[in-house]
Formats: sequence, structure tokens, C-alpha cells
Amino acid sequence: MLKKLSSQKNTVIKVLRYIKNYRGLLLLSILLAAVSVGLTLYIPVLIGDAIDCIVGQGRVDFDKVKNYLIAIAVATFLIAVMQWIMNTINNKITYNVARDVRNEAIRKIEVLPLKYIDSHRTGDTVNKVIADVEQFTEGLLMGFTQFFTGIVTIVGTLIFMLTINVPIALVVVVLTPISLFIAKFIASRTYSMFKLQSQTRGEQTAIIDEMIGNQKVVQAFSHEDESLAKFDEINDRLEKCSLRAIFFSSLTNPSTRFVNSLVYAAVGLTGALAAVGGVLTVGALSCFLNYANQYTKPFNEISGVVTELQNALACAAHVFELIDEEPEIPDNPDAVVLEDAQGRVNLTDVSFSYTEDKPLIEGLSLEVEKGQRIAIVGPTGCGKTTLINLLLRFYDVKGGEIRVDGNDVRNITRNSLRKNIGMVLQDTWLKSGTIRENIAMGKPDATDEEIKEAAKASHAHSFIKRLPKGYDTVITEDGDGLSQGQKQLLCIARVMLCLPPLLILDEATSSIDTRTEIKIQQAFHSLMKGKTSFIVAHRLSTIKEADVILVMKDGNIIEQGDHNSLLEMKGFYHKLYNSQFETV
Repeated sequence: MLKKLSSQKNTVIKVLRYIKNYRGLLLLSILLAAVSVGLTLYIPVLIGDAIDCIVGQGRVDFDKVKNYLIAIAVATFLIAVMQWIMNTINNKITYNVARDVRNEAIRKIEVLPLKYIDSHRTGDTVNKVIADVEQFTEGLLMGFTQFFTGIVTIVGTLIFMLTINVPIALVVVVLTPISLFIAKFIASRTYSMFKLQSQTRGEQTAIIDEMIGNQKVVQAFSHEDESLAKFDEINDRLEKCSLRAIFFSSLTNPSTRFVNSLVYAAVGLTGALAAVGGVLTVGALSCFLNYANQYTKPFNEISGVVTELQNALACAAHVFELIDEEPEIPDNPDAVVLEDAQGRVNLTDVSFSYTEDKPLIEGLSLEVEKGQRIAIVGPTGCGKTTLINLLLRFYDVKGGEIRVDGNDVRNITRNSLRKNIGMVLQDTWLKSGTIRENIAMGKPDATDEEIKEAAKASHAHSFIKRLPKGYDTVITEDGDGLSQGQKQLLCIARVMLCLPPLLILDEATSSIDTRTEIKIQQAFHSLMKGKTSFIVAHRLSTIKEADVILVMKDGNIIEQGDHNSLLEMKGFYHKLYNSQFETV
């Protein structure tokens, strides 16, 4: 219980940190709420005085009644204008806070270590940034709109009632807190339910994202029924926890209304007795009953707001879990900016593992000279791609060091290191935009001629010309109607445009036909002249001309040499190479 209260308190403090940036607007909103409530509370006084002007036969003062009616109309108009301005301000504060939270969440995603992205479902992360912030915003808006107005209304009506009749006002003050206790009792038990609802909604978003993104795989393996069964299970859980959260939270309003009705009845009874005894006038009694109704009404609204705030805080806590994640280790203050890298790479006694209990790379050492082509081969899971991740500092080594041009990569700014390394992966990555924008991603200021030359070098120019709008054809991140090979050609063109001093080709031609692959290999050979290149390949026929071939197994380099020398050794590489040409 204490842990839950502490969690809520921390979440509220974090929310207030965002709101304080708009404290000027917040103070103006509170001021308008106070003036608006003051005028609202003044109207019953005018109505009471007007009633007293028409009590008794032949004693109607029409001039005073007319003045009171004009005053009521003016007050009502001013209230409407101020409430409109106040709601506009509240909307501005709320959606600015939502924008700030989303901005911080996206910025945090940009600096999160890759291990976080690898270990968390994409759909859940998307849900935090989109749906949870939306829910949080709705609760916050309702809080601004009703909470402050309700508090001011309660305080104002209490003051007015005390000026009219203290004993009857005390009846209201004594009975009303019962509704607060009921609201607090219910609200304290709904927070955990709303938090579970938010988490389950994240699971649902994640599985929908997986089903849509991998629909071909689902259909190819006839996995539709299993996917639907899993979705139904999560959907059922969401339905149950949502129903519980809404059911228990919905008890708040009718419970407080029941208590407030009792308060109104008590005021009506005591006020009527006071009026009969001559203590109150009929107008004063009407005014008091109006105040009693206005006094209890905010308790109903605040009880509803409290419920929404519980949901909002639960969603905010879910978002702050992302924002509070530890970012990747920042660049050292004295980190070197790598410019015009020569391409010398040294690995000394490098050790790395994704999980502490499963070592992957241990004691790996390697020296690469400028302009060498290094091929990395080995069975699946031996650490080939991991080595690439370490070179790019997607992960940092656990032991030893990696040096580029004599500088430890941990002392080179990530941005400058990656700018000097061109990479083509087996998994293509495109963004929503034109073909031209996708090719020019690494060099936004490239001219049209440069883009076309890069496309020609990668043999992408011919199929781009056949697209409806050529280089101006808009594609989505999935590549629309492009084949996997065509998407890979665009990624290759992107690297050929940048001409970085170091190259990493991780199964860069895996989805391309043999004839085009031969042409691209020729283009790569031209591109790689004078540049240090790391080539990860399963098809060993594509790496025969590499200067050095590293044969990896279980995170270690077990053989090293050129193609012919490794075949002559008749070791592991010899078996791997011949296995690709064996007939079954």
C-alpha cells in the first residue's frame, strides 16, 4: 500500500514538473476560475433579493426586479466568456504538456541503448508514446477543467452560506465530508486496476503490431488460428481489467450523489424550520438551497475527476517508465571527433555477452590495416553480427578495447564514428518518403546527379526509372510494391552515395539475383578500393577475393587467412566451403 502511494506521489511530482513550465497560464486559469465562481455564487444572492421583492400581495417592486434581472444577465454573460477563455487556456496547457511528454519520450528512445529496443516489444513502446499519453492528457484536461473550479466553488459557497446562517452552514460542513471519504476509499483501489489496464493495452498493441508487420509469415505457416487465440486471450484480459476498473470507479459518483442528496434534504428541512421561525426570509432560504446544491455539486464532479485522474496517473506512470530508462552511456566530455578516418582497426582481448550468464565473445584480438577487405564467416550464432554491433558501438565491449585509427571507440563520439562507417544489412530499412529521399538519407545535400550516379552504381537506376514517378515515387517504410532485392539495392545506393572510409556489408546481397549480385560485387570492389571493409557472408563464393577471412566459432577466431590458404589448411573453413557445393 505504501509502495503504491509512493509511486502515485512520484508520478504526480513528475507531472507537476511539466506543468510548471506553464505556471503563468495556470495562474491565469485559476484567477478566471475564482472570478467565474464568484459571479456564479453572486447570482443566487440576486435571485434571493429578487424573490424578496415579490413576496406579499401588492408589494412587488418591479423596478428592483428589473435591475436584478439585468445584473443576473450581465453576470451570466461574463461567466460564459471567462469559462470559454479558461477552457481555452486549460486546453493549451494540457496539450502542450502532452507534446512535451511525447517529445521527451521520443528523445529518450533516440538515446536508449540498443539492448532496450531488442528486449522490449515495439507495440508496447508505441502504446506508451501514443495511447498512454492520450489517456493521460484526457484525465489532465478534466482535472484542469473541473478540479480547480470545484475547489473554488466549495470554498466560495461555504463563505456565502456562513454569512447567511452559521448553524445551517455547519450542518452542510459536517455532512459533506462523508462523500469525500467514500470517493477516496474507491479511488485508492482503482489506481492499480487502471495501471493493469494500461499494461494490458500495451500488450494488445504489441501483438497487433506483430500480426500486421508479419502477416506474410503468419499466413505462410497457417498460424492465423494461433495468433487469433493469443489476441483473444489478451483481449479478454483487457476486457476484464477494464470492466473492473470502470465498474469500481463508476461507484464513486452515485455514492457521493446519495450523500449530497441527504445534505440537500437536511438543509431544506432546517432552512424551512428557520424560515417558519422567522430566522430566514423566503429569498434567503432560496439562496441557501441554491448554495447547498452548488456546494455539493463539485463533490460529484471532483469524485468523477479523481477517477479519471487515477487512470491518467496510471498511464503517466507507464510513460514515465520509458522516460526514466537509463540512456546509453553518453560520449565522454573529451571524446574525439573522428574526421577522415584512415580505416585502421584494432581489437585487443575483446569480451562481450548479451547476458551475464551466457558469454559470447571472449579474448578476441584482431589487427586490420587501412584498405584491407576483411570477410567474417562462421556458423549462425558465432558472433559475426555481434562484432559489427561492437564496431558501430551499438553495444560496448565488456572487456578489452576496440580502436579505430588508434582511438578507443569509447573515446570517439558516436555520431562521428558512425558517419565514417557505411553499412548495408541483410534487413533493409526504408522510411516513408520518395526514392530520392531514401537514397540521400546519409547525404541530404546530395545533388540529383550524385543520387543517380549512386543508383546506377548499385544497379538500382533501371528499376527506379520504371516506377510511376521515378525518383519522386513515394514509398512507405515497407517499400510498397518493391521486391526485397529492389529494397536492398536502394540501401546499397545509399552507401555508395556517401562513400565512407569504412564499410560494413552484412549479407548485403542476400536478396539479389546472382547476375545482379555479380555486377554489384564488381561495384563494391571499385567502391572498396582504399577503404577498410568488413564483409559478413554465408555464401562463401562471394568472399574469395577478401584480403583476410576470419573464421569464427563460439565467439572466437579459430582460423585466419586468405581463401586459398584456408582451403589448404583443410580445417573448419574447408568444411564450410565444400558443404555449400555438396550434393545431397
